[in-house]
Amino acid sequence: MAQLEPLTRSVALAAEACGRQLSPLSVTALADAIGAQGWLGSGMEPRVRPHFAEAWADRDLDEDAHREAFTELAAQAHGVFEGLAEALYDRLASPEGWVAFADTFSTLVSLKAQGFPIALVSNIGFDARPILRRLGIDRFIDAWVLSYEVGYCKPDEKIFYSACHALDVEPGRVLMVGDTMADAGAARIGARCYLVPHAEAGRSVGLDAVLRLVRGC
Repeated sequence: MAQLEPLTRSVALAAEACGRQLSPLSVTALADAIGAQGWLGSGMEPRVRPHFAEAWADRDLDEDAHREAFTELAAQAHGVFEGLAEALYDRLASPEGWVAFADTFSTLVSLKAQGFPIALVSNIGFDARPILRRLGIDRFIDAWVLSYEVGYCKPDEKIFYSACHALDVEPGRVLMVGDTMADAGAARIGARCYLVPHAEAGRSVGLDAVLRLVRGC
């Protein structure tokens, strides 16, 4: 439904929050360094060091662990100055730091018009409701199944069963739409899965395919 804003924008705004105006070149260099650590949405394997490995393991089950995990991850990047990692995390957790896919709204409108119930199933260590509220798409969500609230994460079958129970829908009639292999864990309970391709923030990701796929649900 949504993804983080471009990392360069997050870095520039986080630096401003620390009282620094960075040149475009410096912003790009910092964003590249932080992305290389495995920042959310970078597509890179997270470089988890022993001193925050425990927090990383629990990041989607506990709010404090989530903050510690991502601030420590960013802090180890070359060029990160005092306060930047914390400010960058604040941007990650802020509704202003997220953008919807270009085809999210139209897809949700069509799904609701056809009477399909929708659950948000997310591995996340903080409340996603304000994000979707700001994007104007929270009103389409019938059930919120957030890992830090229910106590388990994708690809654990229990989180998908929780969503089915919340919607009162049999797993075989569910289509799980996601963007990681963890989302494909829904197949273990008999649900169908559709993984959207990676795209730049705010672009379309082929959600029109969802409207075709749900006809078989």
